[in-house]
Amino acid sequence: MHTRLLILVLTALAACSQQSPPPAASTTAPPTSIDVPAGSYTVDKAHTSLLVRVNHMGFSHFTARFKRLDAQLQFDPAMLASSAVTVTIDARSLETDYPDLATLDFNAQLQGPEWLDAAQHPQITYRSTSVEAIDARRMKINGELTLRGVTHPVALDAVFNGGYAGHPMDPHARIGFSAHGTFRRSDFGMSYGIPEPGTTMGVFDEVEVIVETEFSGPAWAGAPAAQDGTS
Repeated sequence: MHTRLLILVLTALAACSQQSPPPAASTTAPPTSIDVPAGSYTVDKAHTSLLVRVNHMGFSHFTARFKRLDAQLQFDPAMLASSAVTVTIDARSLETDYPDLATLDFNAQLQGPEWLDAAQHPQITYRSTSVEAIDARRMKINGELTLRGVTHPVALDAVFNGGYAGHPMDPHARIGFSAHGTFRRSDFGMSYGIPEPGTTMGVFDEVEVIVETEFSGPAWAGAPAAQDGTS
């Protein structure tokens, strides 16, 4: 009797499961909507990474980062070509994974006269001169890089990753980008250690730049009204 009853219960549960409709698809918009306001944006330093990489003797791509920078952006998602950005980087903030050792302070070496010469040129700047829209999210940023007091054109391939107009926990517009580019360090007076032609013994001339960044912009129109404490 117990066995028959158990079989009946399991059969009933299986029938109910087969008749239940599948869950409805979510209609919530993804958080990377490009419906964000045009206007002035300031870099979110806590969510920004600026890396540089260089080929070392053909054996590895040595990577370092700059820890202190500031940036201002004029941005319109509907007209990417109207965008403009200026970036200021503290050359003394270059950090490697091998700093402050008694045998070799690699941070200090790369900030020294043969490389960044940060004592004489503490500021690195990048200023866009034009933006070429490729599609709704991709663009080419043409700009001028000033490094060690020398200015040369440098282009960046950038992707607008999306954003939002505001959020209850973040009452300002927020947008994010990824960017990538290269330049020759010899153009800026850093020729130390470049391999002789036909060899790889040294530090290559080409420097790769990798940027991951977010910007905070205009106040969110849908932000809850502030409470004044009166009744």
